[in-house]
Amino acid sequence: MRLTSTRALALAGAVALFAGACTGGSAATSAPASVAPSVAASASAVASPSAAASASTAPSASASAASPSAAAVVAPDRIKAAGKLVWCSDISYAPEEFYAADGKTAQGSDIDIAAHIAQVWGVTNQVDNTSFDSIILSLKAKKCDLIISGMNDTADRQKEVDFVDYLKVGQGLLVPAGNPKGIHTLEDLSGKSVAVQKGTTNLDALNAANDQLKAAGKPAINIQVFTQDTNAFQQLALGRVDAYSTDSPVVAYYNSLPANAGKFEIGGQPISPAPIGIAMRKDDPGMKDAVQAVIDQMYADGSLAQIVAKWGMTNAVVMLK
Repeated sequence: MRLTSTRALALAGAVALFAGACTGGSAATSAPASVAPSVAASASAVASPSAAASASTAPSASASAASPSAAAVVAPDRIKAAGKLVWCSDISYAPEEFYAADGKTAQGSDIDIAAHIAQVWGVTNQVDNTSFDSIILSLKAKKCDLIISGMNDTADRQKEVDFVDYLKVGQGLLVPAGNPKGIHTLEDLSGKSVAVQKGTTNLDALNAANDQLKAAGKPAINIQVFTQDTNAFQQLALGRVDAYSTDSPVVAYYNSLPANAGKFEIGGQPISPAPIGIAMRKDDPGMKDAVQAVIDQMYADGSLAQIVAKWGMTNAVVMLK
């Protein structure tokens, strides 16, 4: 995705736009296929839209020391020995994880959270771009240490990996301005077309809605599935589908971009907010407790709330504490 310096203002406006849409009414390009698959974290790798915003995400030493879990915030022995923390993330999901204008630098709320954890642990941070539909397989194959990718903590996924939850996120629908097809719920998609990313809970919800519609003798939803979320959005931007299904922060983000002004609106309210979490292997000693300690600290010192606000997500997510 290519963005301009006006993006900071757009993200700040996302809060008001999303809140307004939820109470009454709510073209970017996808990251190039040739982008680097791995992004080593540095000051530039988590660069924010403004220096002030970037500075605000770093907790003060006094705040960290005051955290009730500060004493427990240490890296697992394996990570300390390696000196590096490697993440799997599908970097096509703005504003949580996406590429900056250079097509190489990963940025977003999840990227900042990942960098914060590595910083607290005193190790190098690396984010590897991984397709979402194979991201758990990559983790279990030890291609990375953790997953952070806007991933819902579901019962099915818990059978394969452990989670440390950090936010609740609802699903959302983006539709053309004026909402000409009157789409406010998944049921309203009956007989209409929608684009969605493969391997997501959004797709699961659409399939479940289709089962209900068919059982009721109503026309099915024409579900069009894409490997990357950015490609699903492009189908709406090109007028090829009636709606685009994704998570509520992503809907708010696309609706806030100056380039999209007057083109889209949010269809209805966020659907079924559910936890999203950092995933880790079940056989990784000490990892879950170590990640949980950092997340607890980030809630206590306010750094997680600051990251959420920085990326325009305050009214699009639910904090857990």
